[in-house]
Amino acid sequence: MLNVTVEDRNDIVILRCAGRIVRGEETALLCAASQQHGRTVGVDLGRVDAIDAAGIGLLVSLQAAGIYLRLMNPNEHVREMLRLTHLDSVFEVSGPLSTQEMPEGRPANDELQSEPRTFRLTA
Repeated sequence: MLNVTVEDRNDIVILRCAGRIVRGEETALLCAASQQHGRTVGVDLGRVDAIDAAGIGLLVSLQAAGIYLRLMNPNEHVREMLRLTHLDSVFEVSGPLSTQEMPEGRPANDELQSEPRTFRLTA
């Protein structure tokens, strides 16, 4: 199962994924990302257990559709999949957002004064 939590951070939307981005379970990520056209979308992969060809294909399709994806916190398995498919040169791949990268006036995650708008999508 894939759970996606959406956090709106003004100039970036963060999709925090937990579970598996695999065939049949990638719908939640597709729904959440497709609503963000024209904005930078940070996809937090830190809690992703598995990704398969369908999951990789979904990321490529979203990028091709004009949704700029920034892949954050990929574990070793996900990082290796990106490397093997040469997609590590297509996507921006980074760690978590730093304090300097947060939108103006917004503290980092562990210092939030008020919660970002968050809702869960489950495939």
